[in-house]
Amino acid sequence: MNLNRAMLIGNLTRDPEVRKTPNGQSVANFSIATNRVWTGNDGVKQTAVDYHNLVAWGKLADICGQYLFKGKKIYAEGRLQTRDWDGQDGVKRTRTEVVLENMIMLDGQRGATDSSSRFTGEADGYKKPQPSESAIEPEVLPIIEQAEQTSAEDEEIKVEDIPF
Repeated sequence: MNLNRAMLIGNLTRDPEVRKTPNGQSVANFSIATNRVWTGNDGVKQTAVDYHNLVAWGKLADICGQYLFKGKKIYAEGRLQTRDWDGQDGVKRTRTEVVLENMIMLDGQRGATDSSSRFTGEADGYKKPQPSESAIEPEVLPIIEQAEQTSAEDEEIKVEDIPF
């Protein structure tokens, strides 16, 4: 059995860049920063920042491009993918990124902090995700439960129904 799952909560470091593939599919690229805090052996509190590259496809990419912006806090869930290519200068490059499958906006419109919206990427559209609660960090569960309560009537999230 294998497992490839990444779950992150962080803030966007830049606005998403949305492009179209030659066959018309949307793809969004952006990154988030996550903070780590720990106490060193000397008792001094230390912090560090990690940066993560994210990629969203299809309608999820369109939603990311429309509603996400630099500084916005999100919960991102997906799989890790590493790709290699030769740069224009002939140097081989490698990039590891999270291919998004689920995304929750943890703050509402610019500056608002009282709402969350949840989206999932599917090849042919969106459907309500069925997360395994044991696989989700405990601090994320109340946010997920709130999002599920607000959309309990609908099995499908529609862009037109988003309140912001």
